[in-house]
Amino acid sequence: MKKLYLTTALLFAVIASSWACTNLIVGKKASADGSTIVSYSADSYGMFGDLYHSPAAVYPKGAKLDIYNWEDNRFMGTIAQAKQTYNVIGNINEYQVTIAETTFGGRPELEDTTGIIDYGSLIRLGLQRSKTAKEAIKVMTSLVQEYGYASGGESFTIADPNEIWILEMSGKGPGIKGAVWVAVRVPDDCISAHANQSRIHQFDMNDKNNCIYSPDVVSFAREKGYFEGVNKDFSFSKAYNPLDFGGLRFCEARVWSFFNMFTDQGEEFLSYVEGEDETPMPLFMKPNRKLSVQDVRDAMRDHYEGTPLDISKDFGAGAYHTPYRLSPLTFKVGDQEYFNERPISTQQSAWVFVSQMRSFLPDAIGGVFWFGLDDANMTVFTPVYCGTTEVPYSYAANGADYVTFSWDSAFWIYQWVSNMVYPRYAMMIGDLRKVQNELEDYYTLNQPAVEKVASDLYAKNPAEAVKFLTTYTGVSAQQAFEAWKKLGEYLIVKYNDGVITRTNKDGSFERNNIGQPTGVIRPGYTEEFLKEYVKQTGDRYKVK
Repeated sequence: MKKLYLTTALLFAVIASSWACTNLIVGKKASADGSTIVSYSADSYGMFGDLYHSPAAVYPKGAKLDIYNWEDNRFMGTIAQAKQTYNVIGNINEYQVTIAETTFGGRPELEDTTGIIDYGSLIRLGLQRSKTAKEAIKVMTSLVQEYGYASGGESFTIADPNEIWILEMSGKGPGIKGAVWVAVRVPDDCISAHANQSRIHQFDMNDKNNCIYSPDVVSFAREKGYFEGVNKDFSFSKAYNPLDFGGLRFCEARVWSFFNMFTDQGEEFLSYVEGEDETPMPLFMKPNRKLSVQDVRDAMRDHYEGTPLDISKDFGAGAYHTPYRLSPLTFKVGDQEYFNERPISTQQSAWVFVSQMRSFLPDAIGGVFWFGLDDANMTVFTPVYCGTTEVPYSYAANGADYVTFSWDSAFWIYQWVSNMVYPRYAMMIGDLRKVQNELEDYYTLNQPAVEKVASDLYAKNPAEAVKFLTTYTGVSAQQAFEAWKKLGEYLIVKYNDGVITRTNKDGSFERNNIGQPTGVIRPGYTEEFLKEYVKQTGDRYKVK
């Protein structure tokens, strides 16, 4: 098969897409507890992370709503307000509906610069106005039809406690209202993912229960010259987001990694993401075991460890096997262009979530939005219940933004810790992982007891259950925030100036019999790194 190469123009298109996110998807019969599970990472340099909240409300007839672009807060226009909106916390609403996205951009000539509804506003409006995933699809597609779609190509994950859908959408060009789109339901016993590359190829146009689409999704592609052939061979992805090297290696590889973890077909599709095979991966697969919420949290922390794409073992990982690479994704040495791998977990994340939705519990209790600031690998996912009516203090901006540090902002505390760990990853990650695991294990183990109390309250007074879970959400966030502050203080003392301060078995810092610190360990570099160091420098540092 022919290889796909990265041209300068295509490379620029890939790198210019600033919202390079990842969604992982687990159907309710593929999960360990019968919940539907979806995840999302908001990956963008220069993006500040806080937790969004929109309270439920009722509006008078004729009320209007101003729309501001989610990315840069530009005023886009005014639309009709809904008669009633629902409580939204983060990307989940009070009916457990969750919406996430990844941007694939697609064909630049199809972006409608005159549209009012951008993709971020579409998510929030869908959550405010929908009780089910299918209703959200109807709301979102109707809004762009009426007011115009102002973004590039998008893949949306739209989920409720019973169903998960992938909706892919592209505009039609400047001044042409509406969008071409297709939505496919992920089977209950399957897992799926998308990561900045359109993934819907052929779809069953006669299966109205599992596939819905705009009436002109094929005819518009024919009109624009994107497709020739019979309808059954039509691929949304090939028509509206033709694959290039970046789409494979920077995007589809993240999907492959998820499939590689939880199916037996990883080896089969490795050649595809390496550009050796043009046969795309399926939109969804059956996992080889049922996945827990923790499995999905861990998958969001992936850097291709243990696979041929592992970035923690080669020279680029440095002396401390750091599984991160500095931006940009490509670089030149002389006239030759090279690239860095782009795994699921990345340092540019502003915030992440894993949403757990359960049909066998009341909505207020069943929907848990596990939320974390910064990179999934370096954060703590704390429980945010879907009916939560107040943003935890540390998850609010509190006067901070991307260029204003605050000790009261969870975003900055998590960034502070992770940026200490990145340069000496292998040496320091164990200390971080210990605190991270203790907190997440605590929240998981505590979940049944918390929900038993909430269920008892709900039976008597649902409002009291919501109040209780809102308080628990705030307490959990603050607990993790304070623990992370202490972790940062611990790390700066233990690893100050490139050495290791001696500790006791319980982790406390060692002192001698007169109360003085006992000194430090000078770990130096690994033997592997020193050999490469000597190889690169020759006899320059040889002791004579």
